[in-house]
Amino acid sequence: MQIISTAAHADTANYLAALAFAERRAFHSYFDQHVIEDERGAYTAIDEGDYDALPMTLIDRVVHTVPGRMSDEY
Repeated sequence: MQIISTAAHADTANYLAALAFAERRAFHSYFDQHVIEDERGAYTAIDEGDYDALPMTLIDRVVHTVPGRMSDEY
């Protein structure tokens, strides 16, 4: 029998929610969407276009990247 702790389940749910948000936003963006983990272990999705260049403090915390799906080419 496998037991999943409440904290682990909440972390997984938070990660999946951030990932789903990043995937939805990627359809409407030229920029990559990154899922990052903060100091508390929570996950957040950010748009690379919101920053000039990602600072090293954010790059070190990226756990998943969804490429932007908009294109100028027809």
